[in-house]
Amino acid sequence: MIVFRSQAAADIMMFDDVARRMMEIMGKEPSDRGIVTVEQLPDAIARLKAAIAEDHARHQGEPEEDRPQTEEVPGGSRRAYVGLAQRAVPLVQMLEYSLQDDKPVMWGI
Repeated sequence: MIVFRSQAAADIMMFDDVARRMMEIMGKEPSDRGIVTVEQLPDAIARLKAAIAEDHARHQGEPEEDRPQTEEVPGGSRRAYVGLAQRAVPLVQMLEYSLQDDKPVMWGI
């Protein structure tokens, strides 16, 4: 688990693989510890919102029965499928609150 933290919002915990994907989308190098500086927040927010819009467009009109029910987890096991928007929206909100309060967002294990 990786925890995203900001003085402007509640902590957000994510599975390691999911958190690393969010870091990549934000343009950050996936790592165990890191920071999105106040100056980097607008770009990180824009990147996440663009990825959410792209994911929505890709799945728009897709019948429910065609949507994945599970997803593979590193190590070979499976878990319930959760879409990008469900995973990214809380992080976008944290980034937006942090930008409003002029606070960076950090992450670590």
